[in-house]
Amino acid sequence: MFKRTIVENPENETLWINVICGVSAGIISSAICNPTDVLKVRMQAHGAGFSRHGMFHSFSIIFQEEGPKGLWRGVVPTTQRAAIVAGVELPVYDLTKKIIIQRKLMGDNIYTHLVASFMAGLTGAIASNPVDVIRTRLMNQKNFKREIEGVPEILHFKYRNSFDCFIKTIQYEGPMALYKGFIPTFVRLTPWNIIFFISYEQMKKLPI
Repeated sequence: MFKRTIVENPENETLWINVICGVSAGIISSAICNPTDVLKVRMQAHGAGFSRHGMFHSFSIIFQEEGPKGLWRGVVPTTQRAAIVAGVELPVYDLTKKIIIQRKLMGDNIYTHLVASFMAGLTGAIASNPVDVIRTRLMNQKNFKREIEGVPEILHFKYRNSFDCFIKTIQYEGPMALYKGFIPTFVRLTPWNIIFFISYEQMKKLPI
């Protein structure tokens, strides 16, 4: 009923098609789900004071105070991060696997997949952490109002956009500030990659 083309030789895998599809899917999904990411960042940053009335009430607070734009705050760095993660992890995984197999260090087995997925998680964390820092800082900014002689005035954001946040972070805190939280990022990404790629490789062998 269903025919599936199985790539027997890892060297023949369509790397760039996989990368393009992964990047596109990451951008679309992260852009659509950005409001949930904003909510997660706010709840983590502000604790029980922000989320004591529940998730939906917190959504309504953001919408009432900041409008629809508040729910999509930081969407640009969020999609950039998704594109970077997909655009880095897939090529690194495939390249590492090819090198191991071509040099006959190991065969096309679970141990090769483990090493390749570990390298994908490490490089993904290195490449995405700066964007993750910028994204989190932008999402944490709120559009407060104050009364000046009876006239509401919108306060300026600390960071105007992603590039402004990048420049100010380096200027006032140094380049290594872009790698704050690297260890948690690495610890989160690497097991995810190991589980994902090993599961993917094993499922490719299923007789469907």
